[in-house]
Amino acid sequence: MNDPRREPDPFPGRIASTVQESTPWWPAPVRPAADAPNIVMIVLDDVGFAQLGCYGSSIRTPAIDALASRGARYNNFHVTALCSTTRACILTGRNHHAVGVGFLSDFDTGFPGYRGGVSPRAAMVSEILQSAGYGTYAAGKWHLVPPAQLSPAGPFHQWPTQRGFDRYYGFLWGEDDQWSPELWYDQHHVTDVGGPEYHLSADLVDRAEEFLGDHLSAAPDRPFFLYLAFGACHAPHQAPARYIDQYAGAFDHGWDEERRSVLRRQIETGLVPPRTELAPRNPGVEDWNGLRSEEKRLFARLQEAFAGFLTHTDEQIGRLVRYLFDTGVLDDTIVMVLSDNGASGEGGPNGTANEYRYFLGLEDTFAETYAAFDQIGGPMAHNHYPMGWAQAGNTPLKYYKRHTYGGGVRAPLIIHWPERVAAGIRRDFHHAIDLAPTLLDLAGVQAPEVYRGVPQLPVHGVSMRQTFSGAAAEPGEARALQYFETAGHRGLFAAPHKLVTFHEEGQSYADDAWELYDLSSDFSECHDLAAGRPELVKELVARWWEEAARYGVLPLDDRMQSRATAVDPSLARRRYVLLPGARLPTPAVGPSFAGRPFRIAAQLVREAADDGVLLAYGRRAAGFSFFVQDNRLLFDYNLAGRHEVLSSDISDAVGECVLEAVIELGEAGVEAALVCNGERLATRALPSLMPGGLGCLTTQCGHNAPSVVSPLYEPPFRFSGELKKVTIELGPRVVETAAAEWNAALGSD
Repeated sequence: MNDPRREPDPFPGRIASTVQESTPWWPAPVRPAADAPNIVMIVLDDVGFAQLGCYGSSIRTPAIDALASRGARYNNFHVTALCSTTRACILTGRNHHAVGVGFLSDFDTGFPGYRGGVSPRAAMVSEILQSAGYGTYAAGKWHLVPPAQLSPAGPFHQWPTQRGFDRYYGFLWGEDDQWSPELWYDQHHVTDVGGPEYHLSADLVDRAEEFLGDHLSAAPDRPFFLYLAFGACHAPHQAPARYIDQYAGAFDHGWDEERRSVLRRQIETGLVPPRTELAPRNPGVEDWNGLRSEEKRLFARLQEAFAGFLTHTDEQIGRLVRYLFDTGVLDDTIVMVLSDNGASGEGGPNGTANEYRYFLGLEDTFAETYAAFDQIGGPMAHNHYPMGWAQAGNTPLKYYKRHTYGGGVRAPLIIHWPERVAAGIRRDFHHAIDLAPTLLDLAGVQAPEVYRGVPQLPVHGVSMRQTFSGAAAEPGEARALQYFETAGHRGLFAAPHKLVTFHEEGQSYADDAWELYDLSSDFSECHDLAAGRPELVKELVARWWEEAARYGVLPLDDRMQSRATAVDPSLARRRYVLLPGARLPTPAVGPSFAGRPFRIAAQLVREAADDGVLLAYGRRAAGFSFFVQDNRLLFDYNLAGRHEVLSSDISDAVGECVLEAVIELGEAGVEAALVCNGERLATRALPSLMPGGLGCLTTQCGHNAPSVVSPLYEPPFRFSGELKKVTIELGPRVVETAAAEWNAALGSD
């Protein structure tokens, strides 16, 4: 592919001694075909097959429903069961393992299929369209940067602006607080977010409109590609109170009745076949009628928060569609709305007021969540609904996000393009890898065989253009084979059958039981045919292994949270020296405090009135903060909302001093100690070392914003004295050596 940024060699004009004797030459502007459409791709997060109104839900989504009523609504569109993996497929047109994103981008496990970032051998659709003359813009969730590259010092080659997007505004990891998110504008951290009227979903649409306004003003003759990836409706389920309160009492009937009602609407509207059955309750989902009254009250409120969150998001989508209409470009714009995977069961049987308890492997209790009832959906909660509501959100399917059953991989997809896409339901099997080739087909652009000097993988998907008319796919046009794999869960679509297995972490893969379903007559995968078709099962299992070898799935890796403790070269660093204002986004490029003792030493000059954060790790949901306030030295240890606070007077510590926080292992267990100029001031027992697991926790030096770890101060609570530096000494993980060896190494008492 020609690079428009480079001058041709030799120069096509003529250079002589003077300009009068010379012939100038200007490169022709790079433009796609005259009829190439604008493209808006809207990606929702953790929204199940049945959670949009036009897919049978009782949740109000009028803006999305309007797009569906005038466009194509797909009932056989499939994704990969996790967010990073689906996004890699959407943007490259290749299978996720083949491009290096076989799991979440939070982890690089040392194997080609699991690097956490998209290989340069797979140019993204944004890169190809940009080279063809499109203006390219991204807003929202990215989650495709490998952990070691998620750093304010780079390398930036996996950040959006170096993967084909001209401009970017959003968050780089898997989820964020909707009230106080960690945002990046291109490669710059955004510091002025938050406030009484702030919400991330509205902010993203505001920024998207800004990008498009600049484009339409400066280059109206060029088409644009907008990739808008909401944090909604991934937990935390947060929305302005008026959106949540409009659903008060709407779900008191419970998830069982909700599933039955949703299926009735799906059948009545023709979304699913007339004889579709409701899959049985997933393991761990209780009969709603058997729950206690306080359980019903809490669980209904958690669903109300989700519903309000989705309706609020729909309103933002409506704002964007109105903007496209008002600027006169809607008729020339193809709008896609989809979800990255099925609804999430990560809230467990009871839901939670703080999802980080799940991420960090901490025990959660009904009593704690019930005590936070009035905070649900607001800035003080990081809530997630119970898995009973997640299964209702996947009606009529079984299981959830992460699984290769329909509840994990069958997702909503709406395509709207006035007068180009016929209204109606589409039943053709398609997969996330088909979206990029569809967009290239519509733009009249070929995927290059070599991009920026790198030979490219073949595109694995096919164009969906043939579905736009509403006619059934012709032989050879439909997708007939697609593998699935997520953390050991496996599946294979081989029309009309689907092979699938549920895998327990640590279980031998040889012990997995393969199930077989005929999707042409069993939409919800209720009738396992494996026992009666052993030869077909054997044949399809062999096909699965062939596809796994072909697309880089191997070696199989069934770790979920335990990947966080996998050996990674970044964990070998034991000492960090941070300067005031530093912000290190993840434990892969900053200190990894999980599962180990550590010492923090702040070298500073203070007067008696100087207050502020010395070092903070995390956010309101979890982490710790080491700070000075009212002549006291404090250490707030936040175990997913459970605060252990250690405090000591330091009114005499003025001038130059060294203030320390030490987490150590003593005979009685884990202890925290505060130290001033070498003198131990106070100690306190802690429940555990800082747990490790999924989650995005930032290390901040001299400040804590936008989301504060401790409720004892307001952001950014910058240290007002002279903070020279903060030194962090990390001990080995406790599985590596005895605590005594660590304590001796640092000279602990």
